[in-house]
Amino acid sequence: MTGLERWPESPAAAREVQEQLRSKVVREDRFGAIQCVAGLDAHYASERRLAWAAAAVVTRPRSDLRESALAYCPLRFPYIPGLLSFREAPAMLAALDALSTKPDLLLIDGQGLAHPRRFGLACHVGVLADMPAIGIAKSRLIGAHEKPGVERGSWCALFHRGEMLGAVVRTRHSVRPVFVSIGHRVSLDTAIKLVLELAPRYRLPEPIRLADRLSRMHTPTR
Repeated sequence: MTGLERWPESPAAAREVQEQLRSKVVREDRFGAIQCVAGLDAHYASERRLAWAAAAVVTRPRSDLRESALAYCPLRFPYIPGLLSFREAPAMLAALDALSTKPDLLLIDGQGLAHPRRFGLACHVGVLADMPAIGIAKSRLIGAHEKPGVERGSWCALFHRGEMLGAVVRTRHSVRPVFVSIGHRVSLDTAIKLVLELAPRYRLPEPIRLADRLSRMHTPTR
């Protein structure tokens, strides 16, 4: 489903794909040694109707940049909350395919299970790539939570309709938390630990921070 011609173009068809694929999400740890971690982020060139995505691969545990890739795809899907993956996932998968290094884990700037249909961007990319994935979002899409402590490492559960879908995690002292949820093949407890490990200095984990910077470095030609 990585080819653009195979992606749905209507909201109804997109929701149907989410309903069909969400049962494939694995919510427990299923991975080997994690040596290389790829951050994935997307940025839009709206005037050209393009989505640019970057993949930044870092080594563990020092988070040294090993490789990066930048790719773009035409924007064929409107902006609709809950259906973001149909705008960003094609470019993210293209950036992932452009890497010569196969990462052991994906950190994706977006929601995972913390999604109305339990199938956000991190789940979508993780399932299609068949790779362990974690969703790290800068804001809440759904659910309710208490306020985590101000200390780095504090976190609290994110609930929606009685189900725990993620965690609100403080990665820096007194700095706004991030929203962590399962993408694919990584349990929530493990996801929290890995996010904190990979965010030693900044609010965002280093792989996503690097991918964010790279995704904005494209120079549109006219």
